[in-house]
Amino acid sequence: MDVRKTMIIKETIEADGFGKACDPITRVVAVAVIQNPFAGRFVDDLSPLFDVSGQLGERLMGDAVDMLAGSPVSYGKAAIVGVDGEMEHGGAVLHPKLGKPMRAAVGGGKALIPSNAKVATAGVPIDLPLGHKDEAWSFDHFDTMTVMVADAPRPD
Repeated sequence: MDVRKTMIIKETIEADGFGKACDPITRVVAVAVIQNPFAGRFVDDLSPLFDVSGQLGERLMGDAVDMLAGSPVSYGKAAIVGVDGEMEHGGAVLHPKLGKPMRAAVGGGKALIPSNAKVATAGVPIDLPLGHKDEAWSFDHFDTMTVMVADAPRPD
């Protein structure tokens, strides 16, 4: 696995949409920028990306949870694939093995982990969907956090 960089982004919301003070909401995103070994070519077997995602989850989730002000409540995941890749490459990173280390780090997770993937050029943002980790239909926890990395993704 070729990791180009990692980032941890922390955001604390201290007022609601009307400017009224509210209980602080802290959102943390762990980002890994990796090389896509399948960029620019067709492959039938994307399973090597499954293992990459599990390793990244184990590597980053502890640091992300440590930055929260309290216990984790919501979670989500997203991937941006460079223009020489395919959206399925992002799906292969997001789905088969990433959930297990995420759930372990947040202390549970009965609900599906909301996700989003797209193909884009460097600096394009993605909306990371968030949902309650245990109650899939908790509308109060439906949220997004817009995330971008200025120099990623590269085409690969």
